[in-house]
Amino acid sequence: MMESMADPQPALDRQQAWNILCEFTQSESLRKHALAVEACVAAYARRLGGEESRWSVTALLHDFDWEVHPQPPDHPMKGEAILAERGVDDEIRRAILSHANYSGVPRVSPLEKTLYACDELAGFITAISYVKPHRSVFEVDVSSVKKKMKDKAFARSVNRQDILDGAQELAVPLDDHIDFCIKAMQEKAEDLGLKGSL
Repeated sequence: MMESMADPQPALDRQQAWNILCEFTQSESLRKHALAVEACVAAYARRLGGEESRWSVTALLHDFDWEVHPQPPDHPMKGEAILAERGVDDEIRRAILSHANYSGVPRVSPLEKTLYACDELAGFITAISYVKPHRSVFEVDVSSVKKKMKDKAFARSVNRQDILDGAQELAVPLDDHIDFCIKAMQEKAEDLGLKGSL
């Protein structure tokens, strides 16, 4: 339904989205998180026939306000208002709202489901990369992710249920989803600082 609506304003490009992210986000790790989620979401755009530039922008901006609004429900609600002021269109803003379960915005479109499915998983894959001997995403595989998911003391802030629910909403088997995201992040390992010392 959203696809048929004419977009009255020119779409935000990736560089503009990156500039907004950097304006509000000083933390290097949060910027890298945005890039990791972008890697996964953009790879799914290619697989699912989504508009890659649009999906990339959505992923880059999904947590742009986290530093200024660290408490739910301020994030992403207050951030969404800032994006509206910046001329970011409805489809992207709605996807960002929908990635928070407490927003009350249901995930309907492939973009919305993909953003949610990739968000926590990308963070988890990053955390696992950092504890590998060479601190590299190339040392991460499906079995190591599933093993760490059972370790409640590891990366406590990552919501395991969101990872499970995300794969289910995407209708992709969990192992396939994990493998797909690992490979997407491996392709961007240099940018993500996850190439390691291999």
